[in-house]
Amino acid sequence: MSKTKLITQEGFNRLQAELDQLWRKERPEVTKIVAWAASLGDRSENADYQYNKRRLREIDRRLRFLRKTLEEVRIVPYHPQQEGKVFFGAWVQLEDLDGNRLQFRIVGPEEIYGQTDYISVDSPMARACLQKQVDDEVRVQTPSSDKTWYVLAIRYSNFTEMS
Repeated sequence: MSKTKLITQEGFNRLQAELDQLWRKERPEVTKIVAWAASLGDRSENADYQYNKRRLREIDRRLRFLRKTLEEVRIVPYHPQQEGKVFFGAWVQLEDLDGNRLQFRIVGPEEIYGQTDYISVDSPMARACLQKQVDDEVRVQTPSSDKTWYVLAIRYSNFTEMS
């Protein structure tokens, strides 16, 4: 399954800020340390050199990934016509028959890392929720079982807790 190349404005801004932080602050600092450690001589037993050289490769790998991702993604802006239905960028609250509740935001695949309440638009749960309205039934098919949820709330603004 290929990843959807969509992103929210907030997600784009977060990735752009990470790119700027790595390129303007972290990479120059690590490069200075590597140059200093290399000037000390024998690099084979120089822990500062080896560690920071590895860190520099990690930073460069992440920079390449971020640049490529930011070039390829398409920002999906909020539109008032989305209100009342689940679309990309929505905060959704669901409840199952046992009273268990879930809250999450449907975002692009690159936005979910480090976020416990975000799910990818490519996930089975997000796909099942798309275009649903409050009180609609959401049937999620997983390899192990089928689960039924009901849409309790849909929002497009940030919130801490939906009631």
